[in-house]
Amino acid sequence: MIVCRNDFREIAEKENSHTQNIGFKLFKMNFRTTISTSPQPGYLRHSQPILLLGSCFAENIGRKLQEKKFDIDLNPFGTLYNPYSIADAIDRIAKGQTVTPDELFEQNGAWHSFAYHSRFSHPDRSTALFEMNRRLQQAHERMKSVRHIFITFGTAYVYVLHETGQVVANCHKVKANRFDRRRLTVDEIVARWKECIARLDECAPDARILFTVSPIRHLSDGMHDNQLSKATLLLAIDRICQQFGHCSYFPSYEIVMDDLRDYRFYESDMAHPTATAVDYIDQIFENTYFDEETRQIARRWEKIAAALQHRPLVPQSESYRTFLSNTLQQIQELKQRYPFLDMEKEISETRSKLNTLCV
Repeated sequence: MIVCRNDFREIAEKENSHTQNIGFKLFKMNFRTTISTSPQPGYLRHSQPILLLGSCFAENIGRKLQEKKFDIDLNPFGTLYNPYSIADAIDRIAKGQTVTPDELFEQNGAWHSFAYHSRFSHPDRSTALFEMNRRLQQAHERMKSVRHIFITFGTAYVYVLHETGQVVANCHKVKANRFDRRRLTVDEIVARWKECIARLDECAPDARILFTVSPIRHLSDGMHDNQLSKATLLLAIDRICQQFGHCSYFPSYEIVMDDLRDYRFYESDMAHPTATAVDYIDQIFENTYFDEETRQIARRWEKIAAALQHRPLVPQSESYRTFLSNTLQQIQELKQRYPFLDMEKEISETRSKLNTLCV
């Protein structure tokens, strides 16, 4: 077959057109899978107290809310990971059931409780008991005023103490042969949380419950078992939310697994999300649940908080005195407009600094 010059030109034009089309399609492709949430502006307000319970990720979100000046009670039992231990903590808070001395045990030079995280452990038994009951009582007194309860499940695996059958919140490095390790079933989690939600409806009738699953991978469980654990938690939460209209779910797990899904967003342990990942989740959280007024309060407070962290080169200077006066005025103006914001500590400390400079 003989191809003339005009035929070559026609073939070249077709190939060029095809290449341009491919390039256009590649340019239009989206190489990310973003997670969509249904906006609920006004779901969270600064005037509504919040209780957060659960895993390390609850701590991350809780600190973000603290930085925005929300009224929160963060993990009064310390970090908790499994659904049973979190439900047990809520039961004790609701009833105001204090820790008794016989619940504590000594291990490696410190006194512990199987219901509390090791941050409450102490070499002195009385001190450990006092701190546990102090935090429990604080949470109990706030419970009736709570408007939001955030629950973060970390794992479906539990450790059951042989002697008592108790599902422990923390093993405190007690020998493994004293426990049975097993994975909770979806039915078990749902049944336990039906009881827990019924109790919450009695002691905090106006509270709404928001569930999340921690994106932190429990690598010690093994990759496959970790996936089974997270799937169990997700299925249980889905059933709970279907049965209770005041329960809902925020997809922090999916945001990390399906949106970010890159080792850049993990710490060096390859399990915990980085600060950047937490900031990204926090931004989606804010866009989902904040209305414009709530967002403005948060932004104004963040500016004030940054000013309060300022360290002057010359503390005795007139410019620093003026800076403190302006900062105090901003705090007072915000407090006057939003009386429910707790800023007494910041007002007192700023006044104290000013008085020191005036001496």
